[in-house]
Amino acid sequence: MQGTRAPAAGRSGPLAPPPPAPPGAAAGGRLRALARLAKFEFVLDYYLSALVVLTALAPGDRLSADTWLTLALFVLGQVGVVSAVMVFDDINGYRDGSDQANYLGGDGTPLRPLERKPLLTGALTLRQAYAFGYGALAWGAVFWGTAALLAAHRPFWALAVTGAVLLTSCQYSWGLKFSYRGLGELLIAGCPMALVIAQYGFTAGHLPALVLVEATLFGLWQILVSAYSNTKDIDGDRAVGRSTVAVRTSETGNRRFIGALTGADLLLGLGGAALLGWAPWWSVLALLPLAALRIRQYRDFLRDGDALLARARGVRAFRTGVAGLLLVNIIHFTV
Repeated sequence: MQGTRAPAAGRSGPLAPPPPAPPGAAAGGRLRALARLAKFEFVLDYYLSALVVLTALAPGDRLSADTWLTLALFVLGQVGVVSAVMVFDDINGYRDGSDQANYLGGDGTPLRPLERKPLLTGALTLRQAYAFGYGALAWGAVFWGTAALLAAHRPFWALAVTGAVLLTSCQYSWGLKFSYRGLGELLIAGCPMALVIAQYGFTAGHLPALVLVEATLFGLWQILVSAYSNTKDIDGDRAVGRSTVAVRTSETGNRRFIGALTGADLLLGLGGAALLGWAPWWSVLALLPLAALRIRQYRDFLRDGDALLARARGVRAFRTGVAGLLLVNIIHFTV
């Protein structure tokens, strides 16, 4: 079975497992390991897409039982799909050695918290990870299908982007391995964008320009977290053939790429959308805190090159930006 293949040559196997757990604690420990494998603590921001959609609906639709049922089903499906993405990414990272390269130094010293990688520590087996990944993907497909079936609206484009996310997201580093073919950044930005578009389509049946702008920002903010992670992982990703922008370009080229993303974020949020009539002029004020954090994130990265610190600041910027979008929506779609 593919999932039981031994670690690749040149890479050590999993670290020595911890001592046996007391009776009754094994199940809880396995659940915690599965949660870490699915990266639940790191992907919670994806679920903020439902709040963006809910606040962008007309006041009457926000209170509709149909709206809440559709969004609840979609979010439950999203839990499965996002978990599967993270699980299969970790499976591939374990099998090709990139996780070991990125999490352990040459002398075996941890470079990052190892509990994030339960396959690497031996807390889970590949067989368990594969079972969880396939189960999570099936869970996501069932709940997304149910959400679409029961939704008040089913525009073709909402069905199309939902299907596209379901079929492509897990293949970031598994299956077709899009991140090994230079398409990883497109998936990282495009899938979160699609989540906003799909949920709004199922609940409202149309797509205002402002919601499209917010969906685009939602995707940009995700890539402005991931791009810094990829910068930290250049050596490990290059060794296994993962083709990120950070791997394909020089250090200067990568900084310019991140700078271009930062500029696009600031341009769209700080006036670009408003000048085109896609957003109210005052929305700029709601996104000023985000702009300050974004400028600091990129400026300090250029100064000290600390990619992990920049990544953490990207997470804070993302959450600040979402708060700004919620404020814009509550005012714009209510008043």
